[in-house]
Amino acid sequence: MKKILLLIDYSSEFSRRLLKGLIQYSKEHGPWIFYRLPSYYKTLYGKEGIVEWAKEWEADAIVARWDHEGTDLLKSLNIPVVLQNYKDRSAYFSNLTGDYVGTGEMAARFFIKRRYRNFAFYGNKGVVWSRERAEGFRKEVEKAVGNYYYFESENLNGEEWSTSHIQLDEWLLSLPKPVGLFACDDNFALRVSQICTINNIKIPEEISLLGVDNDELICHLSDPPISSIVTDVEKGGYETGRLIDRMIKGEVKEPFNIIIRPTRFELRKSTEKYDISNEYISRVVNFIEDNFITDINIEELTELVPLSRRNLEVKFKEEMGTTIYQFILSCRIDYFAHLLLTTDRTLYDMALESGFNDCKNISRIFKKYRGCTPVEFQKKRSNNFIP
Repeated sequence: MKKILLLIDYSSEFSRRLLKGLIQYSKEHGPWIFYRLPSYYKTLYGKEGIVEWAKEWEADAIVARWDHEGTDLLKSLNIPVVLQNYKDRSAYFSNLTGDYVGTGEMAARFFIKRRYRNFAFYGNKGVVWSRERAEGFRKEVEKAVGNYYYFESENLNGEEWSTSHIQLDEWLLSLPKPVGLFACDDNFALRVSQICTINNIKIPEEISLLGVDNDELICHLSDPPISSIVTDVEKGGYETGRLIDRMIKGEVKEPFNIIIRPTRFELRKSTEKYDISNEYISRVVNFIEDNFITDINIEELTELVPLSRRNLEVKFKEEMGTTIYQFILSCRIDYFAHLLLTTDRTLYDMALESGFNDCKNISRIFKKYRGCTPVEFQKKRSNNFIP
């Protein structure tokens, strides 16, 4: 029976979903024994004490969040170690990491599609996942010739919050409005929401707020609830188990990066707004987003606003940078992509649910918008995981 020592946090939704995937692998291929040292153990005995305990317990592998200062101690154990990224990636051990740049790009495209001109990123100072999310976000904003604003801070808890939140307060007040703001994770997004409430900054009217990890408890502590990017962390936990299993068996000898990828948006009220100056176009956009799976026609849309068909089409293109038909198609493709990653149904059934009446051309249309076929899109989830 394999013994796995866990040196990671339990408190976040990310960690719990990660462990859920790891435990699922152990149920299918175990049995394994897991043990997590109490948080006070490091305070009492230091990293040396943790390593000694691992030796006495005869751990077969370790999953840990561990800074570089203690890497040599872990090496002395001579057992498989998978490190959860925090400040940087390890060059010696396998990493449980993420497509952080891709997540930032995804967030930027989300706001760009909603016609924002101002973009802001609030980050966690000195950690790789925040730094790279900011990098991806900034690059996409620059491509769109948008205005980019950046602020970072330490984890704002206790005394740190009392001294550091003033700068965050001033930064949020100084941002041009409306602005699409991407926070490095849901905890940092919640801090933005709290300060906006104190300063009467309206969400989403003035700041459209997006986080990462979809921690439902954190997201719903905000008023309004926070939209968030969902990642395939559970699958990452499962593949961590597979990697550990193969490392123990000697089938994998070199360090390997397990990359957790962003999959979709969980939309809530914090992003319920486009930066659209024309109220009639805004009304039409909202209607399309609520009804894109139905057979929408242009006559139905003209009944919503005092505009002729031609006038509506011209003004829509001016505001949204795309035609009405292309916008409807984009909404359907986004929803179809969501179904591809979250269900095991047939392409035909998913296409019908997404609003496509003719399912014969779905692969061609999807490839035009996403650059790959639906089947290739699904397979991307498994990239950088152990085969």
